[in-house]
Amino acid sequence: MSTLSKTPSLDDLRRYAIARSLFAPLSLSAALNRLGFVQADPIRAPARAQDLILRHRVKGYAAGELERRYPRLAVEEDFFINYGFLAREIQALMHPRVAPHPWSLAQAKRAREVLAFVRERGPTHPREVDAHFRHGKVRNWFGGTSKASTLLLDGMHYRGLLRVARRDAGTRVYEAAAPWAETGGSADQQARLDRLVDLAVAQYAPLPAASLTQLVSLLRGAAPQWAADRRRALTTAKARLAQARIDGVDWFWPAGERPQRAGEEPSALRLLTPFDPVVWDRRRFELFWGWAYRFEAYTPAAKRQLGYYA
Repeated sequence: MSTLSKTPSLDDLRRYAIARSLFAPLSLSAALNRLGFVQADPIRAPARAQDLILRHRVKGYAAGELERRYPRLAVEEDFFINYGFLAREIQALMHPRVAPHPWSLAQAKRAREVLAFVRERGPTHPREVDAHFRHGKVRNWFGGTSKASTLLLDGMHYRGLLRVARRDAGTRVYEAAAPWAETGGSADQQARLDRLVDLAVAQYAPLPAASLTQLVSLLRGAAPQWAADRRRALTTAKARLAQARIDGVDWFWPAGERPQRAGEEPSALRLLTPFDPVVWDRRRFELFWGWAYRFEAYTPAAKRQLGYYA
């Protein structure tokens, strides 16, 4: 009778990473529940990230299906590790969210006015807000200009005042969000942050120690109100997760899972977005496959080695 080695090998971890993420295709709802989070990206060539991620995991998935069925699904658009589509369980853990940069008095007044406007109208397109309030334009994060109303709506969505009701031709249509239940004391807040860590690890495991640290650090965008507690969250995560040292690298994955049980994946050609859970962690990718994978869409063309969307 064969026995499993107590410590997995690097090949075991590679097979385990593929098997736990590229699972047999499910229904859209079931796949979203299993993933928990699907990163979104506006780049459409060759396809949007969310569509490329789901086409491998959803039976008969068609491009744009998530966007078309979104109003009837138990998911929300929000910021987690990155921006994307996530289970409402995850979203509820992060709110009420306190943004790291408070609004000015003028911005807060505008937000109250826009919220009242959206509550009265129901699902509202950004152009309706812009036409009614004429907030003008402001400098955006990239150094260009954007409509002030668009950035205000983004900020209101991030703070949990608005939710995405649907998309029209790719543009978010907003409606007022239901009030969020207040968080409890420090024990409740710590439990929420620990749960967010576990959900993030479940998405991207197995993780080398440096990537686990990076992942917990990225939760500052999901729950900036608990940024000061991330060090404790990382320490306690390392204590409860399964772990092993392989070739001098400490690896972590959900407790109770056995990487050695993952079978070899049948040979298949897959087109993966750079944001797919299998390849999202570039550090892990290089450890598994022995070459440096880089996303070069925002790299000047003359400096690209792999291409716009490798």
